Amino acid sequence: QVQLVETGGGLVQVGGSLRVSCAGSGSSFSAYDMGWFRQVPGKEREFVAAVSWSGSDTYYDDSVKGRFTISRDSAKNTVSMQMNSLKPGDTAFYYCAASRLWGFNEGYGRCSQYPYWGQGTRVPVAS
Repeated sequence: QVQLVETGGGLVQVGGSLRVSCAGSGSSFSAYDMGWFRQVPGKEREFVAAVSWSGSDTYYDDSVKGRFTISRDSAKNTVSMQMNSLKPGDTAFYYCAASRLWGFNEGYGRCSQYPYWGQGTRVPVAS
Protein backbone atom coordinates (compact mmCIF):
# COMPACT_ATOMS: atom_id res chain seq x y z
CA GLN A 1 0.00 0.00 0.00
CA VAL A 2 0.92 3.65 -0.29
CA GLN A 3 -0.09 6.66 1.75
CA LEU A 4 -0.44 10.03 0.07
CA VAL A 5 -0.36 13.53 1.54
CA GLU A 6 -1.00 16.64 -0.52
CA THR A 7 0.46 20.03 0.35
CA GLY A 8 0.74 23.41 -1.27
CA GLY A 9 -2.85 24.51 -1.54
CA GLY A 10 -3.95 28.01 -0.71
CA LEU A 11 -5.56 31.18 -1.96
CA VAL A 12 -4.21 32.51 -5.25
CA GLN A 13 -5.23 35.39 -7.48
CA VAL A 14 -6.48 34.97 -11.02
CA GLY A 15 -3.52 34.68 -13.34
CA GLY A 16 -1.26 33.57 -10.52
CA SER A 17 0.68 30.37 -9.98
CA LEU A 18 0.72 27.67 -7.38
CA ARG A 19 2.54 24.39 -6.93
CA VAL A 20 0.84 21.48 -5.22
CA SER A 21 2.79 18.44 -4.15
CA CYS A 22 2.00 14.91 -3.09
CA ALA A 23 4.31 12.99 -0.80
CA GLY A 24 4.08 9.23 -0.87
CA SER A 25 5.11 6.75 1.76
CA GLY A 26 5.07 3.01 1.79
CA SER A 27 6.64 0.43 -0.37
CA SER A 28 7.69 0.99 -3.97
CA PHE A 29 6.23 4.46 -4.43
CA SER A 30 8.33 4.89 -7.58
CA ALA A 31 6.45 1.99 -9.16
CA TYR A 32 3.09 3.76 -8.99
CA ASP A 33 1.42 5.64 -11.78
CA MET A 34 0.16 8.91 -10.34
CA GLY A 35 -2.72 11.23 -11.06
CA TRP A 36 -4.13 14.57 -9.95
CA PHE A 37 -7.86 15.08 -9.79
CA ARG A 38 -10.00 17.95 -8.55
CA GLN A 39 -13.45 18.29 -7.13
CA VAL A 40 -15.84 21.09 -6.40
CA PRO A 41 -18.44 20.37 -3.69
CA GLY A 42 -21.57 18.98 -5.29
CA LYS A 43 -19.82 17.93 -8.48
CA GLU A 44 -18.01 14.82 -9.60
CA ARG A 45 -14.30 14.45 -9.16
CA GLU A 46 -12.56 15.20 -12.46
CA PHE A 47 -9.24 14.31 -13.98
CA VAL A 48 -6.54 16.97 -14.21
CA ALA A 49 -3.19 15.34 -14.99
CA ALA A 50 -1.31 12.06 -14.72
CA VAL A 51 2.22 10.72 -14.99
CA SER A 52 3.39 7.17 -15.50
CA TRP A 53 5.59 5.41 -12.99
CA SER A 54 8.66 6.02 -15.14
CA GLY A 55 7.83 9.65 -15.75
CA SER A 56 8.00 9.09 -19.50
CA ASP A 57 4.28 9.57 -20.13
CA THR A 58 2.20 12.52 -19.02
CA TYR A 59 -1.45 13.26 -19.67
CA TYR A 60 -3.55 16.37 -19.19
CA ASP A 61 -7.14 17.36 -19.38
CA ASP A 62 -7.73 19.84 -22.18
CA SER A 63 -8.82 22.49 -19.69
CA VAL A 64 -5.35 22.66 -18.13
CA LYS A 65 -3.12 21.75 -21.05
CA GLY A 66 -0.42 24.36 -21.49
CA ARG A 67 -1.02 25.81 -18.01
CA PHE A 68 -0.35 22.88 -15.65
CA THR A 69 2.71 20.66 -15.55
CA ILE A 70 2.93 17.40 -13.65
CA SER A 71 6.26 15.99 -12.59
CA ARG A 72 7.67 13.42 -10.23
CA ASP A 73 10.81 13.02 -8.20
CA SER A 74 11.17 9.35 -7.41
CA ALA A 75 14.20 9.94 -5.21
CA LYS A 76 12.03 12.11 -2.95
CA ASN A 77 8.84 10.09 -3.37
CA THR A 78 6.92 13.13 -4.53
CA VAL A 79 4.68 14.11 -7.41
CA SER A 80 4.07 17.78 -8.03
CA MET A 81 1.89 19.86 -10.26
CA GLN A 82 2.83 23.39 -11.25
CA MET A 83 -0.27 25.42 -11.97
CA ASN A 84 0.11 28.65 -13.94
CA SER A 85 -2.33 31.21 -15.30
CA LEU A 86 -4.93 30.11 -12.79
CA LYS A 87 -8.57 30.84 -13.50
CA PRO A 88 -11.62 30.98 -11.22
CA GLY A 89 -12.72 27.70 -12.78
CA ASP A 90 -9.64 26.02 -11.32
CA THR A 91 -11.01 26.52 -7.83
CA ALA A 92 -11.39 23.08 -6.25
CA PHE A 93 -10.02 20.56 -3.85
CA TYR A 94 -7.06 18.85 -5.50
CA TYR A 95 -6.37 15.19 -4.84
CA CYS A 96 -3.45 13.02 -5.79
CA ALA A 97 -3.95 9.37 -6.49
CA ALA A 98 -1.78 6.31 -7.05
CA SER A 99 -2.18 3.16 -9.10
CA ARG A 100 -0.37 -0.01 -9.99
CA LEU A 101 -3.31 -1.42 -11.90
CA TRP A 102 -3.09 -2.56 -15.49
CA GLY A 103 -4.44 -0.28 -18.19
CA PHE A 104 -3.08 3.05 -17.00
CA ASN A 105 -2.45 4.29 -20.53
CA GLU A 106 -6.16 3.94 -21.27
CA GLY A 107 -7.61 4.51 -17.83
CA TYR A 108 -5.52 7.37 -16.46
CA GLY A 109 -8.47 9.74 -16.52
CA ARG A 110 -10.83 7.56 -14.51
CA CYS A 111 -11.11 7.62 -10.73
CA SER A 112 -11.57 3.86 -10.77
CA GLN A 113 -8.02 3.43 -12.06
CA TYR A 114 -6.62 4.62 -8.72
CA PRO A 115 -7.03 2.60 -5.51
CA TYR A 116 -5.13 5.06 -3.34
CA TRP A 117 -6.01 8.68 -2.64
CA GLY A 118 -4.76 11.54 -0.55
CA GLN A 119 -6.96 13.72 1.63
CA GLY A 120 -6.92 16.67 -0.73
CA THR A 121 -5.69 20.24 -0.63
CA ARG A 122 -7.88 23.28 -1.27
CA VAL A 123 -7.06 25.73 -4.03
CA PRO A 124 -9.33 28.77 -4.20
CA VAL A 125 -8.66 31.16 -7.06
CA ALA A 126 -9.84 34.67 -6.29
CA SER A 127 -11.09 36.90 -9.08
